[in-house]
Amino acid sequence: MVINAPTSNIVSAAELAIALMMASARNISTAHASLRAGKWARSKFSGTEIFEKTLGIVGFGKIGQLVAHRMKAFGMNVIAYDPYLTAEKVSALGVKLVELDELLKSSDFITIHLPKTKETLNLIGEDALSKVKPTVHIVNAARGGVLDEAALYKAITEGRVAGAGIDVYATEPCTDSPLFSLDQVVATPHLGASTEEAQERAGIDVAHSVRKALAGESVPDAVNA
Repeated sequence: MVINAPTSNIVSAAELAIALMMASARNISTAHASLRAGKWARSKFSGTEIFEKTLGIVGFGKIGQLVAHRMKAFGMNVIAYDPYLTAEKVSALGVKLVELDELLKSSDFITIHLPKTKETLNLIGEDALSKVKPTVHIVNAARGGVLDEAALYKAITEGRVAGAGIDVYATEPCTDSPLFSLDQVVATPHLGASTEEAQERAGIDVAHSVRKALAGESVPDAVNA
């Protein structure tokens, strides 16, 4: 029997997406690098507030819902795209369900929370990025390949996307990407689950599943049962 712990890292993943969003909005990584280089360039790093901005969540599963709950507390207007959910279920969480095109056109910030499948491969690509506001910030802390990295690079360098926070890549490990050369991009090496709490929670969840298996009980998180 193969067992996983699918919910052990959802809080950590949601928090990282939010951290990338905030870092992109306020130019934190470039300001940090500038200060470490001995420069005091406050005027160069004017950012944007997230208060009363529209956050578009692409994929409204467990992680997307955690992000929505937290960002509503920041005063954001939250909309979501998810073809597998009903408007009633989403609205019960205080979020408006919209089509992808509407989300792309309306959002000031976009965060992706989708698995990589045949249907989602390069879902946010050249066509999608042609519809966004030029002031948009885009975050992908879900799966590499859902966001077309080449199309994102082109959109940023052409001034059609303001910034991005990226944690996952089409090919990993990734140490050489054109995106890394852009001041508008905050990049991390797939840190979504990299917290002490997530790792501890995963161990506990797996231990509970093993106990159930040995006792002959149903194991909800068994992959091949």
